[in-house]
Amino acid sequence: MQTLNLRQIEVFRAVMITGSINGAAQLLLVSQPAVSRMLSHTESRIGFQLFERIKGRLYPSPEARRLFHDVEAVYRNIQRVNTTLLDLQQQRRGILRLVSSPSLGHQLVPDALAAFRQGHEGLRISLECLRHTLLRDRLLDHQADLGISLFPVDHPNLRAVPLSDIRVLLVCPAGHPLLGLEPAALAAALVGYPVVGYPPGTPFYGIMQPAFERAGLPYAPHLEVDSPHHACALVRNGVGVAMVDEISYRAADTTRMAVLPFMGEARLTVSLVHVRHEPLAQLALAFVKQLRRTLQDNGLALTGAAQPV
Repeated sequence: MQTLNLRQIEVFRAVMITGSINGAAQLLLVSQPAVSRMLSHTESRIGFQLFERIKGRLYPSPEARRLFHDVEAVYRNIQRVNTTLLDLQQQRRGILRLVSSPSLGHQLVPDALAAFRQGHEGLRISLECLRHTLLRDRLLDHQADLGISLFPVDHPNLRAVPLSDIRVLLVCPAGHPLLGLEPAALAAALVGYPVVGYPPGTPFYGIMQPAFERAGLPYAPHLEVDSPHHACALVRNGVGVAMVDEISYRAADTTRMAVLPFMGEARLTVSLVHVRHEPLAQLALAFVKQLRRTLQDNGLALTGAAQPV
């Protein structure tokens, strides 16, 4: 069995990406003849054609397309190694990598980071706002040190520490006809008014759709968005009513919105998430303390302040 070396893989990938010998040569900073020779040698070595040559153009064979899938996986792993190497090199100066639910990452986490930076000016910080599945994967892949999630992140290798319980709200534009109605009358009155909702598979869909069903309402949103932040923007502009979390509502211009008495005591939990059997670095622990202070400063009660991280 003949195998490929890294240079042959690199040339093959360059041709696949650019679609031509010339493009591959420019990408690799080598001559066109060098790419042609390497490609011909590779095909001769493995015993089958990777590309069909038709009127001067290269077309990948089915075998090449299958091989390319694995080659790209190799390159992603190489990029991951280089990212880890860079992080290790910069660890001497300090680095903190955070991932956050979008609802928390628009305002709450940046507020905490701004206060945290005052005592850590030389620290390099990265913040990504991700859906809960991607947030989980970043932590499991060691591409983040700490996650701040609004939704449960269930995995045996991850630990979640609750920080605060926040309300779930049904909000409407200021001056909406539904304002002032008693909860008992509100559900029936909602029928016919535009609703901003969330697509199936998203966490807020899993909250909003059952809530409407319990109230005897059809869940038929007129417009769907992927985050409460976008829902608030639409509500502010008079598009309709929407279900959002308390933090997203506070981060928006609340003078143009109001809360309807629909959700009762429904709540979500803000949690810290990290790899279960690996202690947090001192920088991460220091940020957690600041995050707790920020929650308190915003009037959000702590539920996990006594729990060790």
